Amino acid sequence: MTTARLYIMHAKEGRDAELETALRDLAAAVAGFAGSEGAEVLRDAGNERRFVLIEKWASIEAHEATKEPFKKLPMMGALMEALDGPPDGSYYDYLVK
Repeated sequence: MTTARLYIMHAKEGRDAELETALRDLAAAVAGFAGSEGAEVLRDAGNERRFVLIEKWASIEAHEATKEPFKKLPMMGALMEALDGPPDGSYYDYLVK
């Protein structure tokens, strides 16, 4: 069963374009990991500094197995620099698809 890992992130003032680019690159990279079922990036329609990243995984274990390789992705430095605080992340089970 697919598990979603959802992150809510806020960009620093004036850094929303940088965060958007890093998230787009990250979503593309996620697709290459074993157990990944893709990723989506959304921007809050009422707040251009607020983003949501939804990663889809075969299991929580599949996502957790990528923690070290994720740290080595080239866009992670830019992503972390553009963030206004740590992302809020949690796992979700799909009830309807």
